[in-house]
Amino acid sequence: MTAVALTPRQRVDRTRARSWVLQVLYRWETDTRSSMKEALAATLQTRRVSERRTAAIETLVGFVDTHLAAIDRALEACLDNWKLDRVSRIDRSVLRIGAAELLYNPDIPPKVAIQEAVRLAERYGGDESPRFVNGVLDAIYKTRP
Repeated sequence: MTAVALTPRQRVDRTRARSWVLQVLYRWETDTRSSMKEALAATLQTRRVSERRTAAIETLVGFVDTHLAAIDRALEACLDNWKLDRVSRIDRSVLRIGAAELLYNPDIPPKVAIQEAVRLAERYGGDESPRFVNGVLDAIYKTRP
């Protein structure tokens, strides 16, 4: 599996797209009546999202939405003494984003997926979030097929 080399602008766009995906997942989790696709549509309609990032956002939300059950099973298997529903919404969403990229996006090198998730945790999570996210995603990386 060979990752495609990105320009610096494309790397920034992907990083920022992950932040938008985090907002979509947070919106989806707080409004249990909406689907993930509805949360995505609402975010794209109500926020100023660069068109350059829309495809990456849609792709990543699609991975999470399509594979949510498998992603959650993989996360649960790697959570020591934790249940996924007890993890904060932000950390849970960050973990889902990282796991989706690790397990379902061959264009993203595994170490990049983990590092980008850790950066999201640093920016939006609590003090312990970065280490927690790194540990769980590293465990998924080591146990994935």
